[in-house]
Amino acid sequence: MLQHVTLEVRAADVRPCVAFWELLGFEELIPPPALRDRFTWVGREGTQIHLVAVVAPAVPERGHTAVVAADPEPVLAALRAAGFDPRPGSDAWDAPRWFVHDPAGHRVELMSAPPPSVRRATSTSGTSHRP
Repeated sequence: MLQHVTLEVRAADVRPCVAFWELLGFEELIPPPALRDRFTWVGREGTQIHLVAVVAPAVPERGHTAVVAADPEPVLAALRAAGFDPRPGSDAWDAPRWFVHDPAGHRVELMSAPPPSVRRATSTSGTSHRP
């Protein structure tokens, strides 16, 4: 299980980012005392996003964080009402998905369902084949 992802944001974007993640069903958490002055945490169902304020954040162009919303229409409506512009992605596994940017510019994928899991084939020696 992936427990958390840390996203770099400007200090001015921390609170708007918390509000964004709340639209996706996350809630603000209280980090341990030793981390409270450096990180802001949000979480949902055991997964956390850690926001760290830096002067020059690294924001990947294509890299993204993906979140499942089993009932995406209310989430999409809330995002639009808050001024965000979710754009449809390809329907690669018969489940609609959208992409939106958070206030810090990070790309976030909103999925109506996760893709099916497919295990790699293994060789007769028991090692997996790598592309």
